[in-house]
Amino acid sequence: MLLIAMPPPRSPLSFLFTFFFLSLPLSIATTDPSDVQALQVMYNALNSPTQLTGWKIGGGDPCGESWKGVTCEGSAVVSIELSGLGLDGTLGYLLSDLMSLRKLDLSDNNIHDTIPYQLPPNLTSLNFARNNLSGNLPYSFSAMVSLNYLNLSNNALSMTIGDIFAGLSDLGTLDLSFNNFSGDLPPSFGALANLSSLFLQKNQLTGSIGVLIGLPLDTLNVANNNFSGQIPHELSSVHNFIYEGNSFENSPAPLPPESTSPPPGGSRSHHRSGSGSHNRTQASGNEKSDGHKGLTVGAIVGIVLGSVVVAAILLLALVFCIQKQKKKKEARNFSGSLPRGVINVTPQMQEQRVKSAAVVTDLKPRPAENVTVERVPVKSGSVKQMKSPITSTSYTVASLQSATNSFSQEFIIGEGSLGRVYKADFPNGKVMAIKKIDNSALSLQEEDNFLEAVSHMSRLRHPNIVTLAGYCAEHGQRLLVYEYIANGNLHDMLHFAEDSSKFLSWNARVRIALGTARALEYLHEVCLPSVVHRNFKSANILLDEELNPHLSDCGLAALTPNTERQVSTQMIGSFGYSAPEFALSGVYTVKSDVYSFGVVMLELLTGRKPLDSSRVRSEQSLVRWATPQLHDIDALAKMVDPTLNGMYPAKSLSRFADIIALCVQPEPEFRPPMSEVVQALVRLVQRASVVKRRPSEESGFGHKTPEHEATDMSF
Repeated sequence: MLLIAMPPPRSPLSFLFTFFFLSLPLSIATTDPSDVQALQVMYNALNSPTQLTGWKIGGGDPCGESWKGVTCEGSAVVSIELSGLGLDGTLGYLLSDLMSLRKLDLSDNNIHDTIPYQLPPNLTSLNFARNNLSGNLPYSFSAMVSLNYLNLSNNALSMTIGDIFAGLSDLGTLDLSFNNFSGDLPPSFGALANLSSLFLQKNQLTGSIGVLIGLPLDTLNVANNNFSGQIPHELSSVHNFIYEGNSFENSPAPLPPESTSPPPGGSRSHHRSGSGSHNRTQASGNEKSDGHKGLTVGAIVGIVLGSVVVAAILLLALVFCIQKQKKKKEARNFSGSLPRGVINVTPQMQEQRVKSAAVVTDLKPRPAENVTVERVPVKSGSVKQMKSPITSTSYTVASLQSATNSFSQEFIIGEGSLGRVYKADFPNGKVMAIKKIDNSALSLQEEDNFLEAVSHMSRLRHPNIVTLAGYCAEHGQRLLVYEYIANGNLHDMLHFAEDSSKFLSWNARVRIALGTARALEYLHEVCLPSVVHRNFKSANILLDEELNPHLSDCGLAALTPNTERQVSTQMIGSFGYSAPEFALSGVYTVKSDVYSFGVVMLELLTGRKPLDSSRVRSEQSLVRWATPQLHDIDALAKMVDPTLNGMYPAKSLSRFADIIALCVQPEPEFRPPMSEVVQALVRLVQRASVVKRRPSEESGFGHKTPEHEATDMSF
């Protein structure tokens, strides 16, 4: 007889230990590097708050080390919940790299500045309520098709609500209340097929609310706005409808006879009450009970059987609806239903992560509505009075004359195609820069458009764009008042530095390129409609004391100079920056700005001017001379600005040159959008080796040192 030895039965404790050790690798997952970098940038932008325990600017493992408020699945960050922590600062520029993030809650903090226009693309819930956010809604919201909950209430958001909701069919709750939104409701609100709660109260919204007809709303609050016209009859069925504080011509129309509701009267809210319906049902029941005496037994049995059949049908229909709704919910939140440890990354998400491109890359901003203006008589000349308010300060000619000693020669700090720029010292100690526009630079028609251009320019808000602080339009004068940037412009810093022992370090040059790229990205892909700069050059990149770049003359293309002056200015000051299509046909687009940006990057790399007649003929045009050598490592090393004295990393230089080659391609359709340029420069910075910086690197200036010391670089 063959005996088979059986293993002894395992105890429950051994099963427990086995399960623990098998699951151990899952709990010690290393966080995806893209997620780590995005959180580090965010932490730095929030001023490295101590309340975010575990967070670090360099290194760290958010998932493995349990950073405060961060939830992971496997190696992917899927939730960030940091509500009510008193966080101050901004949100950084890398949120779009959080590809697996589904929930982002930063409500009840003191976060300021604008909403980042590159947001996590696969969010289902976003809560920025009760902060100090300003500006408008970024266009990238239109690509966040999984969004189910969006709360931006109690901030300082302004301008019109963009027409960006057409693809957000899953959105169930939208709260834009207690902001400063103005204008009409966007047509794309009508596409929010699952919207049950909409809060718009306490804004400055105008026009009709008819676009909301047909939405499955259960709660609608439009109180304390400037809405007008009729309240649509269809909206009176909304269960919780709050509308007071507007200029509606009527109250909600009464409901059909079978379902009455109390008149709104002076009530703040209009609720569809169930009391009337209940009373009618009760009375009907009493009448039926009184009439039962005349019914036969067969009739009673028929009624009972019929009721049972009807109830069964209703029950089956209810089960079917619940199953259908459950499947829909699972499909909507498919990523949330995965077991812990499983990373939900679709092929589309993988492709997006590989490209590392901003969500807004392929988005087409909608055309702006025409601004309504009305002409009013002004003694000092004909100007247009904007109905759309100008957010910058109006100055008098006398105050500007006083601040510049009557625009005397010694106050001149620059000259552009529209006129000279003066430094202005005001009695309160403020220093500003004033651009005095020559009357000969504007035609009569363009002169009339001055205030309209000012209105648009005053709304440009970006840390790398010079802020328009004020304007003057009286006595036939046209002046623009800007913030004063103290350290001069990039052109002079590169080509006319007085102290030859001082030069821009490689790190500083990369930071300048990244900052100006972000400024152009904002103009091209965030502003609605896109703003084309048309005069992008190193002389228009101003540097502050920390060598942060500030792009000037943004929006001035609306004040196009006369043709003769434009041609002469183009030839003298900007010809070396002009894209081929402009030189050939006069056509200028956002892609022409991209070309000009590539030329400025060449300046940063080589230290040469775009056009230099003092050089041999083959080297006079910077683009023509440099382009064939950008992919030749040996030739590239010889092209580098000699003042760097070899103080640069070869890999960073090569990547920098690759970006230039893309930007200065002769065919505009092959040049990348600025969002891709920004991402490429960000990656260049992120690949920096973690090394100890010299004290000189902190200022952005370098000093000439022996070539063997060039290995100690950050980028």
